[in-house]
Amino acid sequence: MTHYVHHLSPFAIQFTETMGIRWYGLAYLAGFLGSYLIFIWFAQRGRIQLPAKKAGDFITWAAIGTLVGGRLGYCLFYSPELFVQFGSSFPFWGVLEVHKGGMASHGGIAGVMLVCWWFAKRGGFSFLHLVDLTAYGCTIGFTFGRIANFVNGELYGRAAPEAYRWAVKFPTELYYWANYRVQELKRLAPALKSLGAVKNAKGESLVLETDRWVEWVNRYRLDSVAHDNINRVIEKVIWSTQNGKAEVIESLQTVLTPRYPSQLFQSFLEGFLVWLVMTLVWLKPRKAGVVASVFGFGYSLARIVGEQYRMPDAHLGLQWLELTRGQWLSVGFFFFAMGFLIVSLKVDNPQLGGFFPGPEKNKHS
Repeated sequence: MTHYVHHLSPFAIQFTETMGIRWYGLAYLAGFLGSYLIFIWFAQRGRIQLPAKKAGDFITWAAIGTLVGGRLGYCLFYSPELFVQFGSSFPFWGVLEVHKGGMASHGGIAGVMLVCWWFAKRGGFSFLHLVDLTAYGCTIGFTFGRIANFVNGELYGRAAPEAYRWAVKFPTELYYWANYRVQELKRLAPALKSLGAVKNAKGESLVLETDRWVEWVNRYRLDSVAHDNINRVIEKVIWSTQNGKAEVIESLQTVLTPRYPSQLFQSFLEGFLVWLVMTLVWLKPRKAGVVASVFGFGYSLARIVGEQYRMPDAHLGLQWLELTRGQWLSVGFFFFAMGFLIVSLKVDNPQLGGFFPGPEKNKHS
């Protein structure tokens, strides 16, 4: 069965081969802009404590909290070795190597909650209410962010049945083979003829003959030259697909594994569906903290279900009860949301927000 071979470019606007405006960055921007517009809508109608003139400041700090928390969360939960990994070139510290990828949603949530606490204390706002606002806004970011993951060909799904109609073949799977299943790279040999010239580190054109390719694969972990040559070929394969080279795309049909487009599943579940449930709950004003608790329950369940289709982090694999690290973090987050709801209901806070006013419209400065 013929499946779609992923060949989308990560660049919305490309200036050079490696520089440009990426869809991933635009996804973050869309999330923050969407949240800002919602906050302004609430503020102009007197539904929230946050004045319209403070919305921009709050979103800016929330963005910082999301990015810093997301990165530190990834390092803590998924790759703690980055804390002690230092290099001789910029940015020198593994934690700061964000250009290599690595953000954790749960870390971003923790980071933005700290910002809410600080901003509430500084401005005299309700902490629980600010958490409600950020929880509602972040679902927009999750929706666009997961779509951007799909565009990038990252965080792809587990292997799907051959007959699964909507399966996608991701060329970035070749990086996974190189790191964890190097012998699988031998399957790439038939596709090499369509690739054309590939230059090595010295600028010399590589002759991509089948026998030589198999030899490189066998020596990949032993010979730095073979290691470098194979990585350059993989980069050329992915670059060719992203630039729409039909011969390379067609040649990968029989090489790559059909996978679930889990990024799109998670975009719908963690983003749009959770947003829809929160919107229904928040049609009328709610006690501060209730909406954020609904987010906690919804996101946790959506993440647990969605990750059943997502490829586990290769260096972690499946853990206890065949669940991923992300699923176990979501289990913990579910119980945290339960405690958060209990505290919120006990605290004496007014009902805030709501797309339709309650019996008495709240007025705030």
